[in-house]
Amino acid sequence: MIAFQTPQLSDKAWVDTLLARADYRGCDYNFTNLLVWSRAYHQQIARVGDFLVTHLCGRMGCSYMYPAGVGDVAGVIRTLEQDAAQRGEPLRLVCLTPRQMAELEEFFPGQFDYSADRDGYDYLYEIDRLADLGGKKLHAKRNHINRFIESNPSWVYEEITPESLPECLEMDKEWYRRSLPREGAAEERDLGDEGIALRTAMEHYHTLGLEGGLIRVYGEVVAFTMGDRLCSDTYDVHFEKAYGELQGAYAIINREFARWVRERHPEVKYLNREDDMGVEGLRKAKESYYPDLMVEKHTAILRA
Repeated sequence: MIAFQTPQLSDKAWVDTLLARADYRGCDYNFTNLLVWSRAYHQQIARVGDFLVTHLCGRMGCSYMYPAGVGDVAGVIRTLEQDAAQRGEPLRLVCLTPRQMAELEEFFPGQFDYSADRDGYDYLYEIDRLADLGGKKLHAKRNHINRFIESNPSWVYEEITPESLPECLEMDKEWYRRSLPREGAAEERDLGDEGIALRTAMEHYHTLGLEGGLIRVYGEVVAFTMGDRLCSDTYDVHFEKAYGELQGAYAIINREFARWVRERHPEVKYLNREDDMGVEGLRKAKESYYPDLMVEKHTAILRA
């Protein structure tokens, strides 16, 4: 069997090297996501030749991600097939893009059954559109921001620092207290998957190479976001929180961070704002920005 292990910070250098060679735009191919969500999805990684391979268990059962690297990908997939057989599992590959499906079909014609995972599609936006909010379609977003500025003239945008990270954590806790008024609900969430992922990201913020921004009103943090580079032309936004009762708070942290990323990383063309997990409200919010691209994701199961 392949010697899979839970991702550790010490793995970042070699994983990043292989991910850079693959240059995938899907948020699943990002070391931060592999690390901070490893507990939620039982993600484990290994190196097979010049490829990163990932084994995970989620709502579809136990699966492998399409190998990331350069070289004999068909040989690596045969190795995954052997590993799955030793586990007594079918070979299931997840998060496949149409390009990866075409490649898989070329190597193994007619041997896999495919299905789309719409809830897992990533939303990509041209960074200039999110930074400038030009055009008729985004008129409502500009209005929301104008209302926020009018109602909160003291607002400022700041880059997240080691000193402000704890403030972001407290803001996140307060966000849940307001969203989940039942006593103890926010504390329960802290021990849940997203709470653990966010806290892991904050704990290792600088080692992971994360970057972020926040909005203050009268000195209080009312919104924050954070992300890191995903591939040669795409930046991944991992977390974003804002007080919903402040009209325009989400729109302004989104815009300001897009402007910051554009200035700091002029090579970035797209922001990947990840998937909607099939949550209706989240899907509506992401669609309201009219994505320029979707990273389609499919599942492939080897026929018996």
